[in-house]
Amino acid sequence: MNHPNVAGPSGKEHFSRRASFLIPALFLLAAACLLAALLWLLWSFIPRAAVRRGILLICAGLFGLAGLWALWVRRQTVRFADELCETLDDLLSDRSPLLPHPYDDSLVSRVQGKLMQYYEYANEGRLQSARDKETIQGLVSDISHQVKTPIAGIRMLADILRRHTLSDEQREAFLVSMTQQIDRLDFLLQSLIKMSRLETGTFVLHMERSRLCDTIADAMSAVFTKAGQKSISLSADCDEAVCVQHDPKWTAEALENILDNAVKYTPAGGSVSVSVRPWLFYTRIDITDTGIGIPEEHYHDVFQRFYRGGEAASQEGVGLGLYLANGIITRQKGYISVSSQAGKGTTFSVYLLS
Repeated sequence: MNHPNVAGPSGKEHFSRRASFLIPALFLLAAACLLAALLWLLWSFIPRAAVRRGILLICAGLFGLAGLWALWVRRQTVRFADELCETLDDLLSDRSPLLPHPYDDSLVSRVQGKLMQYYEYANEGRLQSARDKETIQGLVSDISHQVKTPIAGIRMLADILRRHTLSDEQREAFLVSMTQQIDRLDFLLQSLIKMSRLETGTFVLHMERSRLCDTIADAMSAVFTKAGQKSISLSADCDEAVCVQHDPKWTAEALENILDNAVKYTPAGGSVSVSVRPWLFYTRIDITDTGIGIPEEHYHDVFQRFYRGGEAASQEGVGLGLYLANGIITRQKGYISVSSQAGKGTTFSVYLLS
């Protein structure tokens, strides 16, 4: 199997590895040659048999010590291999390995520590993969549930139009209803595309220092018609001199989603206001409505994808607006907070770096 991302050792590394074995071997060979030459000289120029026997005993002793040393090295090597094999067996069986000397600065402890680090890294990758799989499964389930309703409505209306004889007024009414379902499905798909781009990081922020009032005006213009249909007053208080570092297009999208929610859940005749207050490090944008409010225990839930509270079930929507708004603002190093009173209204505060 090819591993294109793993670079092989270079020629310099090969030479370094060979040198690390070759140099000690040359030193041992030179020492052996010197010892042999010394023994030959002593044997040739010392005639006494006792001295010769002494030399032989010394050599025998040296060879014996060398043999004992070799046995000790072999025993240590086998012990080292056994401890590493036990550690690997524990890790492969998902058991926590027993490290006999975790604080020793020995070769075994260092290698075991590296194995534990690699195991924890690989295990974290496996857990992250499982979390990603669970997220994808949940996302597919949510999308399936959201798409099912408008498709069923379109299929039912098409079947009625095909099988029944209708008056022009009835046919027009059914076509209008079908168009509404198609618009709902299109809105859902567009929202899902935005969500996908947001979660995968494929959308690109074009940060620039520009006037915040222009961005707010773009966001408010998108909900002006819907607010007018419910006689909801829209107002904004923003100094034209206030400039922040932000992406005007995506920030307008985020503010539009919050404003759309405010208009949607504010009864007819209510009001939605936008106010801007520069702070030391952030610029705060408050979007306040006189709507139905949000229970405190659901402050965090409203930013989850596809979340819709029980009181919102009667309103159209898919529960992605605030999720997208929060993701857009967060990726600009800002954040959103919420405060609300049930039955009195809600304020979403958007904080952008000044």
